[in-house]
Amino acid sequence: MSDLGGVEAELRAAVRGEVDFSVTARALNTMDASNYRRVPLGVLAPRDADDVAAALAVCRERGVPVVARGAGTSIAGQATGTGLVLDFTRHMNRIVSLDAESRTAVVQPGVICDSLRGAASAHGLTFGPDPSTHNRCTLGGMIGNNSCGSHSVAWGTTADNVASLSVVSGAGARLALGQGWSGAPEGLRPLVEGELELLRTGFPELPRRISGYALDALLPERDVDLARAFCGSEGTLGVVTEAVVRLVDAPRARALAVLGYADESAAAEAAAGLLPHGPLTVEGMAADLVRGTSGLPKGGAWLFVETGGASEGEARARAESIARAASGDTVDSVVVTDPAGQRALWRVREDASGTATRMPDGSEAWPGWEDCAVPPARLGAYLRDFRGLLADHGLRGTPYGHFGDGCIHVRIDFDLMSEVGVRRFRRFSEDLAEVVVAHGGSLSGEHGDGQARAELLPKMYGAELIRLFERVKGVWDPADLLNPGMLVRPAPLDANLRFDPLPRKPVDVAFGYPQDGGDFSAAVRRCVGVAKCRTTSAGSGGGVMCPSFRATGEEQHSTRGRARLLHEMLAGEVVTDGWRSEEVRDALDLCLSCKGCRSDCPVGVDMATYKAEFLHHHYEGRRRPAAHYAMGWLPMWLRLASRTRTSGVANALARVGVLASLAKRVGGIAPEREIPRLAGETFRGWFRGRADSSDSSGASGASGGPAVVLWPDTFTDYLSPGVGRAAVRVLEDAGLRPVVPPGDVCCGLTYVSTGQLDRARAVMRRTLERMGPLLDSGALLVVLEPSCAAALKTDLVELVGEGADGDGDGDGDARAAELAGRVRTFAEALEELAPGWSPPRIDRTVVGQTHCHQHAVLGDGAERRLREKAGLEGELSGGCCGLAGNFGFEAGHYEVSVACAEEQLLPAVRGSVPEAQGGPVVLADGFSCRTQLEQLGEGVRGRHLAEVLAEGLGER
Repeated sequence: MSDLGGVEAELRAAVRGEVDFSVTARALNTMDASNYRRVPLGVLAPRDADDVAAALAVCRERGVPVVARGAGTSIAGQATGTGLVLDFTRHMNRIVSLDAESRTAVVQPGVICDSLRGAASAHGLTFGPDPSTHNRCTLGGMIGNNSCGSHSVAWGTTADNVASLSVVSGAGARLALGQGWSGAPEGLRPLVEGELELLRTGFPELPRRISGYALDALLPERDVDLARAFCGSEGTLGVVTEAVVRLVDAPRARALAVLGYADESAAAEAAAGLLPHGPLTVEGMAADLVRGTSGLPKGGAWLFVETGGASEGEARARAESIARAASGDTVDSVVVTDPAGQRALWRVREDASGTATRMPDGSEAWPGWEDCAVPPARLGAYLRDFRGLLADHGLRGTPYGHFGDGCIHVRIDFDLMSEVGVRRFRRFSEDLAEVVVAHGGSLSGEHGDGQARAELLPKMYGAELIRLFERVKGVWDPADLLNPGMLVRPAPLDANLRFDPLPRKPVDVAFGYPQDGGDFSAAVRRCVGVAKCRTTSAGSGGGVMCPSFRATGEEQHSTRGRARLLHEMLAGEVVTDGWRSEEVRDALDLCLSCKGCRSDCPVGVDMATYKAEFLHHHYEGRRRPAAHYAMGWLPMWLRLASRTRTSGVANALARVGVLASLAKRVGGIAPEREIPRLAGETFRGWFRGRADSSDSSGASGASGGPAVVLWPDTFTDYLSPGVGRAAVRVLEDAGLRPVVPPGDVCCGLTYVSTGQLDRARAVMRRTLERMGPLLDSGALLVVLEPSCAAALKTDLVELVGEGADGDGDGDGDARAAELAGRVRTFAEALEELAPGWSPPRIDRTVVGQTHCHQHAVLGDGAERRLREKAGLEGELSGGCCGLAGNFGFEAGHYEVSVACAEEQLLPAVRGSVPEAQGGPVVLADGFSCRTQLEQLGEGVRGRHLAEVLAEGLGER
């Protein structure tokens, strides 16, 4: 192979798209969603078909392999390669045209599936195939893998929905593939026509046969469909540059029957019997994969059966008919027609690809036998044999997937970190291939063979047909340029494992990582690449993850991209300077620490914690950015200003343009930002002033009710004491007795978010000491600022609690977990301690945003119920405000901060009639959210729920 610099230079001269051979680009593309890892030479984002042809010519001349990549969610390793990666998501992502009359669309390979479905929906149409990754997978990837999705029982695979393809072959020919031999590469027709008998007898008949090349589509009795035969070739024959796809009528209404069964075997046995009723889907999963059973009927496993109709009544009637027909086998069932309810249930099923990566006891599970398929009528028998084989090998896994098509997904607790475990992985794979073939099945039923199964294809097809596959590959790609090692002449299934270069001993870290056995490497391994973080909207479910990716569209600013870079940092092959890596630092720089991934990621990646960990090590013993001192030490600066009575002076100086600009420059603050005003009187100062006695606890004048500790967080105390005053009034009206802790206490949030973990730990330990007497009293801790509540619930325990020994002194503090267990939000405290209290009736609509940390860590169920009692109607938006504590104030973050605010928060309030004129109440419990609204929302004033209720008390 020629030198790296020469290949890069030739590509830059030959194409218009971006050529990137940087450490970051290579690290981001070492893996897909499989067990495999290959380090590419570089990445090209082609602008058009000319770029693709030119790049292939350079690579052919230089002997550089090429792999085409969409969203990178392939589960068998076929989106990884050692040469040039073609990334189609950046430029070749357009819907060229959509013809409703002919029900076709012309798309480029980087078009996201949901983008096409959204465009088609305006005409009452849809694209039938819809994998669980439909909101981030691309059409090019779907064509390469012949993807299917949950609606394949109605609309088939991607191959069933492709009319024609524009392709550049490995030999460099530009081909137009459709029906008939026109457009076929030279030599293909005589090769196929010489093997017709083999093609007629060598392929099993079942709806989900995805393995190998679909050469039987070239039989004369099947009208020689070149486009269909190309689908599922996994980028080994040619590169798709454009596709004409077929669209189908979308049902005007849908209903979802969820049928509960005793176990997965009962569900599997019943699935095929539902097909004569004409459902759109028959999906199955077991209880082990469900985080919460809200909305699901009783059972140990479920079938999700969707029906369609011209009206809601018709769709419901069909769903109810299926539920009645299945009633002899089910233990319970529910029929849902509400679209929001259906979406919530479908998210349970779609998230299984992530939740399956952890066993119920928290141990890791991996793909590898992700999507075998058998004839639907044999699914029950196959699952029994599959379960027996797992037991024989001492393995565990929970099947789920497309039961109506006989296609099963499963993650298995392979030990892929040890030689013994890898040998077991191979033996199990070989044995399971035999079982699948014995049931007349396909080794792949949806995601393709890739490296995971291609080595075992001779068991399914026999040596003669495998030799024909190799000859076909030679016709299309004589130089073996495209995705070598896939489908033909495959790499061993136990080679190139992503875990090979990782350290085998835990690295020294500050956080405890209790869910990962204290192992930072295991925490990073949580990301398996399903890319839910790459979605283009936070979603109707109020999701948050990943605001910086939605703002930039860059993989390195997604949760997955950052996890990839951390993985490569630990591996040390591509990212070679460990914790000092500037590439990792730059990728983490735009992480807002919103913690959205902690709840929205199906596997619970917590990038905010990983970022804090990295910054802690990266700057250890070195000077930090100015913003870390200015905003990381914010509690100290505000306390100093209060004690020296200089708050007024600071406010005055902040309003002097030259001085404010100088202060912002010195402090690393974005010049576009206004510095928030300090309160003239702190909340704690006000609280002490109203006490009836000199009680050192700061007890208020209220008496007789249960005591609650009102946490004086930095933001409430020094910047928005009105929130604290309002909370006191409401708590007292509810019969509670608020007290504040003695002395200075702090959750350590600002130190954690800037990675100053030694200082955070010291602050937290001091807080635990000062909170001792109040903890002994058994009182609950009411925290008004959601980010501080989240820090006390999680960061406190993971930094100084038992098992968290980042400083090596072995003195984890059990009181951390005790304090965390006492934390309640304002609404939770009222609901728990004053259940009979009635809030004032406000009877107004609300707009605003649920705080991202509330969404990710705390939950907002109590807040919703309190708002309902108060007559505050309407939904708050999801997403992240974009200010996110120190993030939006830091220099260089302003544009991304604004973009995040413009996604949901600002549109939610923009154009509303002001509250004073009868408009909606703008709710924002977080100080950051209120500040962002004030600075970007044309003066819109957001208020904490406590403030709104306190005002209502005055009126009542």
